[in-house]
Amino acid sequence: NQALCFACTNNEHFLILGIGKTTLIQKATEVLKSSGVPIDGFYTEEVREGGRRIGFDVITLSGRRGTLSRLGSDSSTARREYRVGQYIVDLVSFEHLVLPVLRNVDLGSDTGKKVYVIDEVGKMELFSQSFIQAVRQTLTASGTTILGTIPIPKGKPLGLVEEIRSRKDVKVFNVSKENRDNILQDIVTTVQNCRK
Repeated sequence: NQALCFACTNNEHFLILGIGKTTLIQKATEVLKSSGVPIDGFYTEEVREGGRRIGFDVITLSGRRGTLSRLGSDSSTARREYRVGQYIVDLVSFEHLVLPVLRNVDLGSDTGKKVYVIDEVGKMELFSQSFIQAVRQTLTASGTTILGTIPIPKGKPLGLVEEIRSRKDVKVFNVSKENRDNILQDIVTTVQNCRK
């Protein structure tokens, strides 16, 4: 279960909680692109081998792909290992792909018109202090519209996730199996209204 966070130029951000959030972001991205909205960012995708999930990749909207995490053995003894459950996070690969995208937010005169996709702000991504800083800067950049995801709270709270969730300019959309096909148009309309 996930939350979709959406930041708007008129200081409104929206969160979507629920199931199938990456698929929803991908569909929204395609609809927005086809209607001429400039869009940049990244999403995460499961990597499967023989029907078994072996990790996650990060894919930029420009088509670049890199490793976010892979299954690791319990006996692995890397110098500095970042783990979430059975997955080892590849921080170097993640930062190499994602940070340039987020650092471009303040560049160019069309900043207020571009939509930035951040899928997601979760445990794996939050090992990166540079990513945390870049997300904060993106959220406070004037005129940015952000469409992103955060996890539904469970267990120990994640600092940046709670910070985003508690912002006065954040709205939450709940996504379920029942409504995930119908909520797409609401998201697209909201993004388009933010850009006006």
